[in-house]
Amino acid sequence: MGAVVGTLSLQSRQRRHSRDKLEDELEMHTVCHRPEGLGQLQAQTNFTRGEIQVLYRGFKNECPSGVVSEDTFKQIYSQFFPHGDASMYAHYLFNTFDSTHNGAIKFEDFVMALSVLLRGTAHEKLTWTFNLYDINKDGFINKEEMTDIVRAIYSMMGKCTYPVLKDDAPRHHVDTFFQKMDKNKDGVVTPDEFIESCLMDENIMRSLQLFENIM
Repeated sequence: MGAVVGTLSLQSRQRRHSRDKLEDELEMHTVCHRPEGLGQLQAQTNFTRGEIQVLYRGFKNECPSGVVSEDTFKQIYSQFFPHGDASMYAHYLFNTFDSTHNGAIKFEDFVMALSVLLRGTAHEKLTWTFNLYDINKDGFINKEEMTDIVRAIYSMMGKCTYPVLKDDAPRHHVDTFFQKMDKNKDGVVTPDEFIESCLMDENIMRSLQLFENIM
């Protein structure tokens, strides 16, 4: 009896797996934007085919059209920070995810960014983070850009931090980090300066490892 039940269970799982796979492939042909094939995304990322399928199901549940607008991205992101205002940080994050700068995040944009953030090397993660801070995309981070990002982070965290942060905390944070990163004191931080400084900071390196085993 146990063998029969086991066999039926296996057949059921196999049919369900085939059905899920078929639904994924069919869905990719019916949404407004059709992502690249799973095999191609697997080759371009550090995810397995199964992991990409899981990510795709979650993505299409939230965004049936196949793309995420900035407003939708902000709404989704704000749910994780109910005690603060995440809209400004979500704006900067959206622009970094939107690799083609066309005002929408496609599944390819989403999975490629996650691949770097979750499975990339320290250098790849820091390069991605540099691009987040480089708001005007001129290849440098100036003090104003760093201040904008840090203020957005503090605003996102809200007033529920412990200990309670002072109003001038973002400015002191930026002054400290910018002085450390701007090695030649020319008023801007280059990618090399940014990455070198971060690699030498134990707290930053620890934070890069937080989500390595999330999937």
